[in-house]
Amino acid sequence: MRDTDLPVRCSALRGLSALVSELGGSGPELLKAYGFDEAKIAEGSSFVSLRLVERALEEAASRFAVPDLGLRMAAQQDLHMLGPLAIAMENSRTIGEAIGCASWYLFVYSPAVSLEETEDPLGSPGVVGLRFASTTMNASPQTIDYGIGIVHRVLTLINGGAPYGLRSVQLPHARLAHESAYRDHFGAEVRFDCPSAVLRVTTRLSSMPVSGGNDLLRDIAIDYLETHFGHEGVPVSDLVAAILSEQLGSGGPDLLQVARLLSLHPRSLQRSLSEEGTTFTGVVDRVRSRQALALITTTNLSFSQIAARLGMHEQSSLTRAVRRWFDTSPSRLRRAGQEPKASPP
Repeated sequence: MRDTDLPVRCSALRGLSALVSELGGSGPELLKAYGFDEAKIAEGSSFVSLRLVERALEEAASRFAVPDLGLRMAAQQDLHMLGPLAIAMENSRTIGEAIGCASWYLFVYSPAVSLEETEDPLGSPGVVGLRFASTTMNASPQTIDYGIGIVHRVLTLINGGAPYGLRSVQLPHARLAHESAYRDHFGAEVRFDCPSAVLRVTTRLSSMPVSGGNDLLRDIAIDYLETHFGHEGVPVSDLVAAILSEQLGSGGPDLLQVARLLSLHPRSLQRSLSEEGTTFTGVVDRVRSRQALALITTTNLSFSQIAARLGMHEQSSLTRAVRRWFDTSPSRLRRAGQEPKASPP
């Protein structure tokens, strides 16, 4: 397992389907190939594997010869893809306060990414760095462009659409597209093959007022974030389910590995799940039942292949589980899923 198996909210994929369709492909087919649900993407509160998001962006960029795909994705996003965090940021008193909200609560969007203020990489006076980072040192270039591109867009939006004092951009990968694509997006010089992804900004940025901020709305948003998430992140059971969704077939569920990815001691993970009214075994069962239903009713895989994908050692285990979950046999469930649906009157 890799750190990129950590989850990110489905809202990260908003606009990908439409963009792929504009490029001459089939957006819905691309999403389906990776198991993404368009309805969940539109709703935005559930999670998908960061690894799959990386793969989907890299495949689309390669297949349709669009090396600036990540930047295009970032350019079309609005602030509210961040959910309640967006409300807290756009109603902060200053941009520095908004950046602080993002640094503290970005885990609500994904525990796999972070934003922090650092010293200027070039040591220039009056300049600081805003470093966008992933939990993995091997994050895909398209995902890096997308992530730091969104940070730039959010800062521009909360500054009323005006320049916010960006001096230059540093990216940790080689140039993917023509320099003009980067300059058009950031409006500043972009350097490549740097140690990390950084926006170099004026120190005055922290004191610049947020355009149209409202103290009451900010306080409500912060209270919501604290009440629903505290600083423990999204519900642990959701994070575990998102990780397991990509891991069941690779040796079966492993509590120790999942705990490591979440930076928790196994006992702490079990305790957190207990506080949410479930167990690791219970989450595994929930994920397996959802995947079993999809694999049985929408694919032609043999039942032994499905059992293997679910991390079950024998087909008989799948049969028993399907009877418990759906009160029927796998074969009957498959026939029911393949029956033509009656047309509406």
